[in-house]
Amino acid sequence: MTKAASKETIKRRTIEDMKKLGVHKTQYNRLIDIYSELVHQYLELTIEFENGGYQFQVETDQGGAKKSPIVATLENLRKDILAYSDRLCLSPKAFENVTADTGKKSVLAEALKNLS
Repeated sequence: MTKAASKETIKRRTIEDMKKLGVHKTQYNRLIDIYSELVHQYLELTIEFENGGYQFQVETDQGGAKKSPIVATLENLRKDILAYSDRLCLSPKAFENVTADTGKKSVLAEALKNLS
């Protein structure tokens, strides 16, 4: 049986990824906590969905069918995870729009500074 990564593992990996991208700041740790919890819930529910045979519809009292609650929850978690990923600059689209503070100065900036 597959086991989902723990919230702490997800948090640690998220911080590592953000550091590699040059976008991590300790002030973001509360957002990272929420993001980690959302990803953990998503992984747990995905395993439950798989173990349930991917039942994506349930019967209604009227005899029809509707989307199962687990599918609706997974969809909402995906949307929330995407929103937090964007805020934490973990998605390619969000990262495109960010200038990370790498601590390095451009060659031009150094040359201009030396002229003064």
